[in-house]
Amino acid sequence: MKAGIHYAFHHFGIPLQDGTPEGSFSEKAGMYTTDNPGKFRVQWHRFTHDSPLHPLLKTVPHVAFKVNSLSAAIEGEEIILGPYEPIDGYRVAVINDAGVPIELIETTLSDDELWIRARSGRGSLYRSQENSGLDEIMVPGASR
Repeated sequence: MKAGIHYAFHHFGIPLQDGTPEGSFSEKAGMYTTDNPGKFRVQWHRFTHDSPLHPLLKTVPHVAFKVNSLSAAIEGEEIILGPYEPIDGYRVAVINDAGVPIELIETTLSDDELWIRARSGRGSLYRSQENSGLDEIMVPGASR
C-alpha cells in the first residue's frame, strides 16, 4: 500500500473452473460474473476457454479496493488489466502484487449505484465487442 492513498475494501472476486456459466457475460473478457447473494460483496467469475484475461485473473482470487487516486495507486506497478471503465463512472485497473491480482477502483458513485449499474449491464464491459473499447487493455501478461 502506498502512502497518501486511501484503500477501502470493495469486493472479493473468486475465479471458478467448474460449474455452469451464469450471470452477466462479457464477450470481450470471456467472463461470466455472478454476485454472491450473501451480506458481503463477493463475486464469482467463470471464464471461457479462450478468455484473453491475464492468467492470474483466471486462477487466483482477487481483492478489490476503492482508492482516492487510481493513477497514483498504479504508478510503478505491474498492471495486468486496464485502466479502463467497465461500468460508466467506475475506473479500474488490476495490478500484480507478488502473484496476487489486486483490483483498484476510482469512483464517486455510491456502492448502491455501482451494484445497480453492474447488474443492469450498463458499462463497457458488457457492451457488444465492437463497442466495448477494451481491445488495448485485454492483453494477457502485458505490463505497463
